[in-house]
Amino acid sequence: MLTVVEKTGKTVEDALRAALVELNTAEDCVNYEVLETPSKGFLGLIGSKPAKIRVTLKEVEADSEVISIKQTSKPLDTAILFLEDIFRGMNMKVDIEVKEALDGIVLDLHGEDLGILIGKHGQTLDALQYLTNLAANRDMSEEKVRISIDVENYRKRREETLYRLAMRLADKVKRTGDKITLEPMSRHERKVIHMALQDERRILTYSDGEEPFRKVVIALKR
Repeated sequence: MLTVVEKTGKTVEDALRAALVELNTAEDCVNYEVLETPSKGFLGLIGSKPAKIRVTLKEVEADSEVISIKQTSKPLDTAILFLEDIFRGMNMKVDIEVKEALDGIVLDLHGEDLGILIGKHGQTLDALQYLTNLAANRDMSEEKVRISIDVENYRKRREETLYRLAMRLADKVKRTGDKITLEPMSRHERKVIHMALQDERRILTYSDGEEPFRKVVIALKR
């Protein structure tokens, strides 16, 4: 088990965060020494140096309880650390709100100008969610936690938009008799369309094509 690590980062806080992840523990369980302070160098570019620290686990009594990320909610804490590192690298100020869900945890992001995190029809958000789940559950062999990421309830608004779109296109198919093929969508968004029209007795929906270009087709039942 590691008890001492040396880490670098843009700031002392960044280096400390990296050390805590590697040691799999919390800040109150370590002591750290700043070996090198960060400097921006000439004009903020030339000769810049990162912060460097040495972090040591505190000694504890044999029967005392060490509070570590793994002993608490490691996947959640790891996910938050992962996202914070990404946002810091993008120079974005983002607040992360944790919500409980029936099938896991929702991390709802709040801040200004977060459209870049959503992308076209949520594609960037889906990619961010996928990578966050990989990072959070990396060391979990069992009982993996499903983490959903949202931006100020974007997913709910998107589902409502897709529902209205599905109903409108179904009415058009009933009027014209012609099938309609939607643009490529993620598996979740295709499911929203299918669920919206599942009780339409005259309408049939199915998916066509290969990922990531799989589309929903809305047609009349024959």
